[in-house]
Amino acid sequence: MTVTTDTRKQILDAFQFRHATKQFDSSKTVSDEDFAVILEAGRLSPSSYGFEPWKFLVLESQELKEKLWPVAWGAQNSLKGANRFVIVLARKKADTLYSSDYITRIMTEVQGIPTEYAEQKRASFEAFQKKDFDLLESDRALFDWASKQTYIALGNMLTAAALLGIDSCPIEGFNKAAVEEILVNEGILDPEHFGVSVMAGFGYRAVEPYPKTRQSLQEVVQYLK
Repeated sequence: MTVTTDTRKQILDAFQFRHATKQFDSSKTVSDEDFAVILEAGRLSPSSYGFEPWKFLVLESQELKEKLWPVAWGAQNSLKGANRFVIVLARKKADTLYSSDYITRIMTEVQGIPTEYAEQKRASFEAFQKKDFDLLESDRALFDWASKQTYIALGNMLTAAALLGIDSCPIEGFNKAAVEEILVNEGILDPEHFGVSVMAGFGYRAVEPYPKTRQSLQEVVQYLK
């Protein structure tokens, strides 16, 4: 792949364009083709050990949006204006524990690792969970680890959208327990295997954003020589 000045500019322009859109133009539609690229960016994202501890719920039901409205205060502008809305789930201990059937399936059926090497990878993952990151101290620790992986996918989805000229808003402003209760009652969420990690709206801005504010590169980067 040849990297040019235009390529570098295109990337940085996309990051300058992207902002947490608070007001969407509900009359504008994200095409199926563009939205498929955004979802594919999430699917192709990296994750620790390649175990993909996520699931993406594409919310299209107006009835469900209305049920979520009072318990997802940070999502209300997106629910009423964004043309596309995604709820990102993270897998729980039943799936992310080193000995789980899900981990076995990913290694054998998805990654195609021979049994001998799969067991070596499982042993490494066990050591990682027990010693390196101390993830087995609680079920919540494992869920939070999985949620960290979902943010990699989310970031890639937001960037893919920006490269397509599509606006977005990442959302943590919701009552997690209340949202999960609604999804469970609707038969959408299996609480043994999944919890809600984060949400995002995709569409087109109704107003131009304020200028982007960030610390300088010198303030956030330290070179270790």
